[in-house]
Amino acid sequence: MTKSIQLTEKSKIRENVEAIIIAVLLALFIRTFVVQAFKIPSGSMLPTLQIGDHILVSKFIYGIKMPFTGATLIPITNPKPSDVVVFQFPKNPELDYIKRVIAVAGDIVEIRDKKITINGKPLVDTHGVYKDPTILPAAVAPRDNFGPVTVPAGKIFVMGDNRDNSYDGRFWGFVDLKAVRGKAWVIYWSWDVQQPLFSLDRLRSIRWSRLGDFIH
Repeated sequence: MTKSIQLTEKSKIRENVEAIIIAVLLALFIRTFVVQAFKIPSGSMLPTLQIGDHILVSKFIYGIKMPFTGATLIPITNPKPSDVVVFQFPKNPELDYIKRVIAVAGDIVEIRDKKITINGKPLVDTHGVYKDPTILPAAVAPRDNFGPVTVPAGKIFVMGDNRDNSYDGRFWGFVDLKAVRGKAWVIYWSWDVQQPLFSLDRLRSIRWSRLGDFIH
């Protein structure tokens, strides 16, 4: 009888361990291939995304990719203009950046006095915000005057919606499609991260109206 009880207890322990392992593997699978959570640490995408927004990013929408290499196993579609994407920062792949796609491979991008043209036509820019009236010459910085440049094959050109305060493709170039982690999908949480974490002020800062907003 004692031996039978011991075997039953071991069986329960094994079942619990197996359940934990399966849950961990499932979570890793979802995070790698389906959806991943990110938080917004800067104001480069204002007003679309605010500091303290927590978002979910769809990882499968651009195809099933091989972990670590970024090679596409099952292609579905590529990022298109106006998509908001999360990607590995070209200058430091350890960092994740979020910007809006402005142009794709083959497009000619040019900016003159803050006005963006794609293939010689004015960009219908419904997302970009400009708050600094100063126009910087190209010799000073590429913020307001840039290009023309042609987006190479396998690359995209991205910019932040907060156009006067975004460190983006104007300054460091293009994003490789392999570096794209996914498309920003929905805001699942948002609050003022400048308030102390364990405080009533942080709780009061919850932006209830933003929860569940889809990202466009």
